[in-house]
Amino acid sequence: MKVIKRDGSIVDFDKNKIRAAISKAMKNGSGIYLADIAKLIASDAEKYFSKQGDTPTIHKIESYVYDRLVHYGQIVTAKSYEGYRAVQEFKRNTNTTDESILSLLNKTNEDVIKENSNKNSVIAATQRDLIAGEVSKDISRRRLIPTYIVQAHDEGVIHWHDMDYTLSNIFNCCLINLEDMLNNGTVINDKLVETPKSFSTACTVTTQIMAQVASNQYGGQSITIKHLAKFLRVTEEKTYKMYLEKYNNEELARELAKDMKFKELRDGVQTIRYQLSTLQTTNGQAPFSTIYLEIEEGNEYEEEMALICEEMIKQRLEGMKNYKGQEIGEAFPKLVYLLDEHNCLEGGKYDYITKLAAKCTARRLVPDYQSAKMMRMNYEGNTFPPMGCRSHLAPWKDQEGNYKWYGRFNQGVISLNLPQIGIIADGDMELFWDMLNQRLELCKEALLTRHNMLLGTLSDVSPIHWQHGAIARLEKEEKIDKLLKDGYSTLSLGYVGIYEMVQSMLGISHTSEEGEKFALAVMNHMNEACQKWKEETGLGFSLYGTPAENLIYRFCKLDRNRFGVIPNVTDKLYYTNSYHVHVCEEIDAFSKLKFESQFHNI
Repeated sequence: MKVIKRDGSIVDFDKNKIRAAISKAMKNGSGIYLADIAKLIASDAEKYFSKQGDTPTIHKIESYVYDRLVHYGQIVTAKSYEGYRAVQEFKRNTNTTDESILSLLNKTNEDVIKENSNKNSVIAATQRDLIAGEVSKDISRRRLIPTYIVQAHDEGVIHWHDMDYTLSNIFNCCLINLEDMLNNGTVINDKLVETPKSFSTACTVTTQIMAQVASNQYGGQSITIKHLAKFLRVTEEKTYKMYLEKYNNEELARELAKDMKFKELRDGVQTIRYQLSTLQTTNGQAPFSTIYLEIEEGNEYEEEMALICEEMIKQRLEGMKNYKGQEIGEAFPKLVYLLDEHNCLEGGKYDYITKLAAKCTARRLVPDYQSAKMMRMNYEGNTFPPMGCRSHLAPWKDQEGNYKWYGRFNQGVISLNLPQIGIIADGDMELFWDMLNQRLELCKEALLTRHNMLLGTLSDVSPIHWQHGAIARLEKEEKIDKLLKDGYSTLSLGYVGIYEMVQSMLGISHTSEEGEKFALAVMNHMNEACQKWKEETGLGFSLYGTPAENLIYRFCKLDRNRFGVIPNVTDKLYYTNSYHVHVCEEIDAFSKLKFESQFHNI
């Protein structure tokens, strides 16, 4: 028997291709994988068309398969099969961006316009970035990402983050190795920037570095004030020598040097604040940046670290003014304040800074807080910041056995829609765990696709990252591959909707005893999957509580359209971010924090 393809050519009928297409729709769409059904329908199709007088077309075969899926009661899979066909058809097209780009220009593309609240889509420079993003999505979907992964993304099974940047050989987020760049110099726009000779210059150079870094990646970046502290001492010592030589009076020279140190401290911190709030990078927004406020006892520059911490918080508390002259708190840089024994309000010498931080939090909602005790417990005795928002690195040691944190990065994220699994399983635990395993395998394949896209990238694509110290000091035209392997960088499995998943399976909240047990079991299972993948591949897979500001709406909208309004699951138009307690649940703040803290260790 023969079949007519879309291009008009005639080839042999192959029922295995029908079975494979159905299986992909079941596994990678929001269907349920039933191998016997796929095999049965493929055989039905062969029998049916062999009895027909005409040579069937691909379109007729696809319509028949859809009808048979409905006949066998596989409504959800039928819709997934239809979605698979649509994605395949989309991949055959060559001009598919006109509508999305024009809708950006006339401001009707709400999904893209509202996707990132840090981007003002009215501004021309931002529009150029968004238009480039639509082209990247289009080519990535049609040429780079496998069909079954695109379908899984479209049907809300998983989410391929930052598809608008997938076309470029760039990564997600990082910890900038500012210490190396300031101490050994760097290069910006082919201009050599030598080691700063003062704190204010170091602050200016830092903002230039961060702007360059932000323009060549799509996620957040973090620095620590520990890498700046040295230059506050440099300012004081240089000024002291200058005034001692001028006045030949040690006491006067020290007093004047101290005054200059505090002036540079104020000016330098203000430079960082205003530069990072007003600079616009090539991706159409201010640099997504975080500053780590830590005071390391015993460090040579402990005093300077404390001074910078205090000044950073003090100035953030003061706020800025917008174009109307109204006082506001800036979005960036984010501040993360490390709580340790010396500043945890139990009589430590830096408690006064923590009290100032608490006052700032009450007024400006920053800084965020990090526990040194918990960090050391979870990260082999180390403390370090998240990479911009909430993504943390896993421990990694160099050949000398030294831990390294700064100069490392995240390759990309794939997030899993947990509520959808619960909705389809509908209380059937055996089916739930089977589907979870299948979809975790799909996430692994998607993450490996992201990894493989970065393999072979040359250091020339972003000299500030790969050649001049932000990440590494590679040679020109050297491949970055070694930095993608052996756990040096991470690949993150994200997840959304633990609360709704438990509701859809058990009809209760995950704050209940039974719900909590199930939620922790799922979390541990996902974490174990990441560890297994790490052992199998040598790559840095990790579990990640997705900061799903827009994704919680996207997943819920797709599931609501497909499965209808389900009480406590799809009825709120959004899912709950990662493992968090639902916002409508009656629980006091401290109980909420205590409950959620048990998920931090996973």
